Amino acid sequence: MARSPKTTGEHIVALYGHITGLKKDISVLKNNHLKHMHSDIDKIDKKLDHRFDTITNWIIYGLGAVALLVATQLLYFFSN
Repeated sequence: MARSPKTTGEHIVALYGHITGLKKDISVLKNNHLKHMHSDIDKIDKKLDHRFDTITNWIIYGLGAVALLVATQLLYFFSN
């Protein structure tokens, strides 16, 4: 266990040590972890875009098929 500082100077040195440690941790988070998170988020975004495009295409194809069926029924109805 670390011993507690007794003088003001020891307190200041301990605080500087904590601040230095925090600066290193923030630097690691900023330079390493955020880059990995950014690349992971981009990968997820690409997957979602692909799925959204696929769903959109299926909806458009379905609406086109329904429109084609309605058009053929109208042509059949008006031809008789």
